[in-house]
Amino acid sequence: MPGINTVSKLSTAYPDSAYTLLKVLIAKARQDKNRIAEATGLQQMGQVLHHEGNYAAAISNLLEAEKIFRAENQTRYLGQTLNYLGDVYYYNKEPRQAMRQFNEALRLFRKLKDDKGIARSYGEIGHLYEKKTIYDSAYLYQRLAMDHLVHIGDSASLAKIYENIASIMEDQERYDSSLYYYQASLRLNERFHNSIAQIEVVNNLGDIYRKTGRYAMGLQYSRRAMALSQQLNEQYQLSSAYRDIGRSYGLMNQYDSAYYYTELARVSQKKIYETENTRQIALIQVLFDTEKKNSEITRLNAEKRINIIITTASVIILILLLFLAVLIYLRQKLKIRTEQEMREKQQHIFQTENGLLETELKNKALEESKLKQQLEVKSKELSSYILHLIQKNEALQAIKTDLNELLKDDKRDHKKHLKQLLYKINISVSQDTYWREFRVIFEQVHESFFDSVRGICANLTANDLRLIALLKMNLSTSDITTLLGVSADSLRVIRYRLRKKLKLEQGKNLSTFLQSL
Repeated sequence: MPGINTVSKLSTAYPDSAYTLLKVLIAKARQDKNRIAEATGLQQMGQVLHHEGNYAAAISNLLEAEKIFRAENQTRYLGQTLNYLGDVYYYNKEPRQAMRQFNEALRLFRKLKDDKGIARSYGEIGHLYEKKTIYDSAYLYQRLAMDHLVHIGDSASLAKIYENIASIMEDQERYDSSLYYYQASLRLNERFHNSIAQIEVVNNLGDIYRKTGRYAMGLQYSRRAMALSQQLNEQYQLSSAYRDIGRSYGLMNQYDSAYYYTELARVSQKKIYETENTRQIALIQVLFDTEKKNSEITRLNAEKRINIIITTASVIILILLLFLAVLIYLRQKLKIRTEQEMREKQQHIFQTENGLLETELKNKALEESKLKQQLEVKSKELSSYILHLIQKNEALQAIKTDLNELLKDDKRDHKKHLKQLLYKINISVSQDTYWREFRVIFEQVHESFFDSVRGICANLTANDLRLIALLKMNLSTSDITTLLGVSADSLRVIRYRLRKKLKLEQGKNLSTFLQSL
C-alpha cells in the first residue's frame, strides 16, 4: 500500500501525522474499492493507536481489519492482524482474549506452513506465559519459536527469541544461562545493525552483571547503553540507562554519582512524560477533529439522503394524487350512473311496496275494526255479567237478611230448617263458578294484566286477583262489597293487605296504580 513506509517512520515521533496520513490512505482505498489496502491501513492505524495507549480504538481498527482479511481470504495478513490484536489485548489486561488471538494466528500460520509466522505466534504465547510466571510453558514455546527460525535461517528474528529466553532465565535467577542468551541476542543484533534492539539487550546485560555482584562490568554495559541511546535519541532507553548507572554507583557506594545519574533519570523521565503528553494531546486533537469532521460528513450525507427521499416522496405523492384524482373522477362518474339505475329500481320497488303497504294498511284497518267490535262485545258481555252478578248477590243478600230475621224468632220448629237454608245461601254467595267465567272474559278484554300484577307480587291469592280485577274495572266500593259478599270495613282491611303485598308507597292510590298497568 503506497505510503505505509512513510507512516511507519512517522508513527513513533509524530503519531498525529501518521494517523492523519493513514486516514487519507484508508479513505482513498475505500474510494478505489481496494479492500486489501483498506484493511492494511486499518491494521497500521491499530498499531499507531496501540503505541499511544488508546487500546479501545486500536482494538476497533484491528477488528475491522480482521473482518476484511477474513472476507477476502487473506490468511497471512489475517494471522499478522491476530498477533497484533493479541498484543493489544494483553496490554489492555485481557490475557484470555490475547491467548485466543495468538492461538488462532498459530493455527493459520501452520496451515500456510509459514515458519516465520509460526515462530512469531510461539514467541507471543511464550511471552504471555512468562508474564503469568508459568516459566516451563514460556520456555517451551520460546524454544519452539527458536527451532522454526533456525530451520529457515532467520537470524534477525532469532535475536528477539534469544532475548525472550534470557528474560525467562533472569526471572528464574538462572543468571549464567540468561547471560549466555543475552550475549547471543546482542551478537545477532550487532550483525544485522539493529541498534534499537542492541540498546535494550545491553541494558539487560548490565542488569545481569549488577545482579551477580559484578558492578564494574554492569556499569560498563549501562554506559554503553547510555551512549547508544544518546546517539539514536532514544529517550526511553536513555532514561533506563541513567537509572541503571545510578543503581550501579549506589551499590559501589559512590553516592554522589548515584544521585547525579538518578537525577538525570528523573529529568529524562519527566521529559519523556512531557513529550508523550504533547504527542497524545496532538493525537487526541486529531482524533477529535476527525470525529467532528466525520460527524459533519455524516450529517450532510444524512441531509442529502433526506432531501433525496423528500424529493422522491414528493414526486411519488404527486403521481399518486393525479392517479387518485382520475380514480375519483371515474368512480364519481360510475357512482352517478349507478345511483341513477338504483333510483329507477328503487322507484319501481317503492311503487310496488307502496301498493302492498296500502293493501296491508287496509287489511290491518279492517282487522283492527273487527278487533274493536269484538272488544266492545266482550266489554258489554263483561258489564252484563258483572250486572248479573251484582243483581244475584243483592237478591241473595236480601234473602240472607230475611233469614237472619227469621232466626231471631224463637220458634224452634223452623230454626233447623232455616239454618240449613241460610248455609246453602252462604255457599252460593262464595261459589267460584261465576268468577271463573268472569276471569276468562276479563283476560280477553285486558290481555296480560294478571301477568303484570304477578310480576310485581307472585303470592297473590284468588280473592286478591278478584279484588284487583274489580278495581281495574273501576267499580264502586258498594258494588265491590256486594260482589265479594263482604262489608265495607272488611273491604278496607282487604285493600290494606293488598297494598302491602304490592309494596305501594304511602299516599299512592291503589285504583290509580292498577289502572296504569
